[in-house]
Amino acid sequence: MSGLQFSPKQRRVLDWWREEDYDAVICDGAVRSGKTFALAVSFFLWAMARFRRQRFGLCAGSVNGARRNLLAQARPVLEGLGFQWEERVSRNEVILRGGGRENRFYLYGGRDEGSAASIQGATLAGVLLDEAALMPRSFVEQAAARCSVEGGKLWFSCNPAGPEHWFYREWIQRAQEKRLLYLRFTMEDNPRLSLRTRERYARLFQGVFYRRYVLGEWVASQGLVYDFFRRKQMPQAPPGPFRRWRISCDYGTRNPASFGLWGELDGTWYRVREYYYDARAEGRQKTDGEYVRDLEALAGGREIELVVADPSAASFIEALRRAGWTVRKADNRVLEGIRRTAEALKSGKIVICRGCGAAAREFAAYRWEDDRTMDRVKKENDHAMDDIRYFVMSLEREGGGSAAAYVERGAF
Repeated sequence: MSGLQFSPKQRRVLDWWREEDYDAVICDGAVRSGKTFALAVSFFLWAMARFRRQRFGLCAGSVNGARRNLLAQARPVLEGLGFQWEERVSRNEVILRGGGRENRFYLYGGRDEGSAASIQGATLAGVLLDEAALMPRSFVEQAAARCSVEGGKLWFSCNPAGPEHWFYREWIQRAQEKRLLYLRFTMEDNPRLSLRTRERYARLFQGVFYRRYVLGEWVASQGLVYDFFRRKQMPQAPPGPFRRWRISCDYGTRNPASFGLWGELDGTWYRVREYYYDARAEGRQKTDGEYVRDLEALAGGREIELVVADPSAASFIEALRRAGWTVRKADNRVLEGIRRTAEALKSGKIVICRGCGAAAREFAAYRWEDDRTMDRVKKENDHAMDDIRYFVMSLEREGGGSAAAYVERGAF
């Protein structure tokens, strides 16, 4: 691995398995701290050094996530060391050959409770779980149970969540009992991150996200979700001309409906206008057809390239499509969406303009539940918050909505 620079903590990850004291390793801490890169490379090297013709599991939130976060980072290093890499995409399988040995690595996605069935029944010599704290407990425990070959080990990476999270309580706090090596990473443990880049990341996060993703602490969420947002700092919408237009929608019949009109200028998306209708306050529910006409009025004759809609609003989505609008169902991962929205606001990727009073009002009231066992937001004052989150996640889907997607892309 000549030419690569590793920090002392990364080197510890690379060689921990040579000792017999531990059955697993857990790397947690700050984002962009180099833990996933070191873990992935070490996992493959361990497998090829200790086993022949065995099967291993590589797990992430999705199969594509495992391919992007684990395979893409490890492959150049392994090929540089002389290993032969064969990937069978349709089978979610990688065959690695070198030194007269061959092993197979299978990709699994641990997105929801039903994911445990995908790995159930497998016999594996080792399992790597990336972002384990975001996976359902049933999937993590099923993956651990599949690691039944003699000499097998478990490998975990994650960013911190709340202090009552099951992974923190059952694995990290019981590390000694379970014979686990626990390593906490900071951004200083990534030798490819400059001081300027670390300072930039520190500015992008606020509140609970700063403590978790920059300081690497397992802390409870509390207070306002976007505690850095200031209504007085909302600017006037720029005069344009805007290059592209989109609309985001949170649909409601008895609950409020919230639509946002977004224009893109020089890489920044501005929420220039909005529509908000509260059926309870108005004393009348609207039909899908009426909401379609309201959306058309919000568009104001502009060429809207995409409408990002509440994925649960099936009838409204169908009505929009019949009316000729291009519609995409929104990604409704709440916590991931909140984190990415906070990043986009802090980095200036999105801007909420004056005149968007409903959004401003909800930013000042959108709060975390007082629940130390899990991260949850109060189901109130959240309709504009939802449509903004949908919009940000639509950008992330295209590779343009997250600070992590464009700040120092080359840093592992």
